[in-house]
Amino acid sequence: MTTPEAEQSKAPRPEERLEKAVLAAEQALIEYEIAVETFRVEVENFARLHEQRLGPLYARIEELDARIAEARAAQTQDPEDIRRAEEARAALQQIPGVEELLHGWMDGHGLFPEAAAMLTDQAVRPPERVRPSEEARKLYRELARKVHPDLAQEENERKRREEFITRVNAAYARGDEKLLQELADEWAAGPALPEREPSPAEELYARLEWLSQRKELLTLVARELEDGAIAGMLRLAPDDPDSLLEEIAERLKSDVQHRENDLAALLTQE
Repeated sequence: MTTPEAEQSKAPRPEERLEKAVLAAEQALIEYEIAVETFRVEVENFARLHEQRLGPLYARIEELDARIAEARAAQTQDPEDIRRAEEARAALQQIPGVEELLHGWMDGHGLFPEAAAMLTDQAVRPPERVRPSEEARKLYRELARKVHPDLAQEENERKRREEFITRVNAAYARGDEKLLQELADEWAAGPALPEREPSPAEELYARLEWLSQRKELLTLVARELEDGAIAGMLRLAPDDPDSLLEEIAERLKSDVQHRENDLAALLTQE
């Protein structure tokens, strides 16, 4: 015969269901943060590669457009052509970030060989990887699940995890498999995690609310990334973004050639 005391001992604690909900929400948030961080790294790396490979071509087209307008104005002396030429030159000089765009591609003597090669059919040194390797992604996901600050309840442990995950994120952004493995070994050899004590219902509700707010913030970050032009380009060729850049580069080089021909024709008429 089961006593009332035994029946009472089998009954679930009032906080047990809430604890499970908090744990599930924590794991879901970590997975979401991993996905957002991976996407952010992909977008930023692709943006850098886009600037590296296509920036000189865009700059060359802008310069040629200004020179064509100036040559036409010099030839016709038409006030409207002169105005267009002045506007084209002024717009070229005021393009925000032009110096940053050409950083690493131009010195005081003009374009570096790598940049000049983009305007010809010469070979260009292989670009950096657009995304971290599969092994780096695997290491990152495993580490993020283990060390994420959201798993900590004590403030000191949270700070320790925040400092460590910052190092992990930096290594992942560079796609550094070796460093990620070293960080995984370092974490495994670190202090044992404290036992997780059951939290009062009030703290659990507060925890759920914080997790919900964090999810909303990440959703805004993800939406901003997805709405950007670079993400839009990535969606056009998610499995092979390099080929998309190659295709755009070929079109731009064709545009450069057409403009150079137009400019040469105008100059020979002077």
